[in-house]
Amino acid sequence: HVVCALLTERFLTFTKQRGNNLSIPIPQWQFPGLKAGDQWCLCISRWLEAEKHGVAPPVKLEATHIKALEYTTLDVLTKYAYQSKT
Repeated sequence: HVVCALLTERFLTFTKQRGNNLSIPIPQWQFPGLKAGDQWCLCISRWLEAEKHGVAPPVKLEATHIKALEYTTLDVLTKYAYQSKT
């Protein structure tokens, strides 16, 4: 989980269709369930799959681990960079 993303409905639907429903809480793992607008660190493989399908969520570069660059380029991540308004 190296890519910090701002989750979108499109991404949540995409990952649910692939068997990973991030919207459902799992109390025994202290997982709250996620909704659009939440920030969450994603597996780089799922983020890249979403990018390939045109549904990659915006990336918070300052919170994304440098290890992400072992799998993609800074140019690709920058293309999806989210800038907070605060």
